[in-house]
Amino acid sequence: MQEARSQYIATLLALILFTGCGESNEWKLAVGQHSYSFETTITKTIGARFLLYHPKTLGQAQKKWPLLIFLHGGGEAGDNLEKVKAHGPPRLVETKDDFPFIVASPQTPTGSGWSVEVLNVLLDELLARLPIDADRVYLTGLSRGGYGTWHFACAYPERFAAIAPISGGGYPDAVCRLKNVPVWVFHGAKDDVINISESRRMVEPLKACGGNVRFTIYPDADHDAWTETYANPELYEWFLSHTRHRQDSR
Repeated sequence: MQEARSQYIATLLALILFTGCGESNEWKLAVGQHSYSFETTITKTIGARFLLYHPKTLGQAQKKWPLLIFLHGGGEAGDNLEKVKAHGPPRLVETKDDFPFIVASPQTPTGSGWSVEVLNVLLDELLARLPIDADRVYLTGLSRGGYGTWHFACAYPERFAAIAPISGGGYPDAVCRLKNVPVWVFHGAKDDVINISESRRMVEPLKACGGNVRFTIYPDADHDAWTETYANPELYEWFLSHTRHRQDSR
């Protein structure tokens, strides 16, 4: 009798412990192996530090502005945002107050690559807080940021009007997701840090699946294909010639 009572108590405790781990009204215990499932909600805190530029006329007229997101290279990672001003649009706008974009330039921590999850949430925040035209969102980056540009755009192609990866690369298996997004790729032929083959392995399959892609090769450039690129007004004119709904190209 005592043994049976002990067994009953042990079984009851097991039931209480097991059902306490989930929704007890959904999990029914039975002898043998059966299918179960669970669903729960978790919270996660993510964030990033970034430079934000807006032209002097922002707020002076009721209009929406194009957004340019810039992703820096590995040398500018860390916790000092001044480093992000070394190259590209953040450097360019230091001496301009009439650049025709809102420019967001996030920074990754030291030793960290670009997180598509963080970038996507940052874009959500920018669109929610600033007068941005969601149909004119552009993405560019250099070196590690060139990889980040490919990765972010391949993950969320529907968010971008055009992209310009420089001295980077990505995953060719995903590149056809960009077939409806204008892409302008830049690379130095003598790059000994990230070989030009990294860009070619993205450009060639994108062309094969009907993508709208341009590929500029600087025959005498090494890894630094960005100084000439970002100094060229044609790049920004090219960006502005595209929206998410008008995919014509110059």
